[in-house]
Formats: sequence, structure tokens, C-alpha cells
Amino acid sequence: MTPPGPTQLLVVLLVVVLLFGAKKLPDLARSVGRSTRILRSELGETRDAGAARSEDRALEERPAGEPAARERVAEERTTGER
Repeated sequence: MTPPGPTQLLVVLLVVVLLFGAKKLPDLARSVGRSTRILRSELGETRDAGAARSEDRALEERPAGEPAARERVAEERTTGER
């Protein structure tokens, strides 16, 4: 599938203007922008929560004889080593 050409984009823009009217376009664009911003923030929160859960899981699982996982993670953060 090829990307749309300039003529196709012009036709789509013309149809949008005819459907919504020139006065409604700024409101429509503003609404789309807000929705996009909300979606990005929600996705970011979901990623943050998933990362926190995986870090908690890593802290709980540690082989016998190794230092406590929390201590190891704290040490890695301060020294920058892995």
C-alpha cells in the first residue's frame, strides 16, 4: 500500500471541510489533541505500573547465597553497574 498523494490528501481535506464546516475544524482539532494527550498519559501510567510490578517481582526472587535483592538493586543504582 502506497502513502496517499497530494491529490488524495486534498480530496480528504475537502470532504472533511464539507462535513464539519470551516468553523468547527478548530474545535475538532483541539478535541483530537486533547484525546491524544490523555491517551499518551494513560499509556505512560500503564508502562510505569508494569515496570514497578516487574521490579517488585525481581526483588522477591533471589537465589540462595546472594545478597538481598533490595540491597543489590540499591547498590546498582548508586554505582551504575549491573
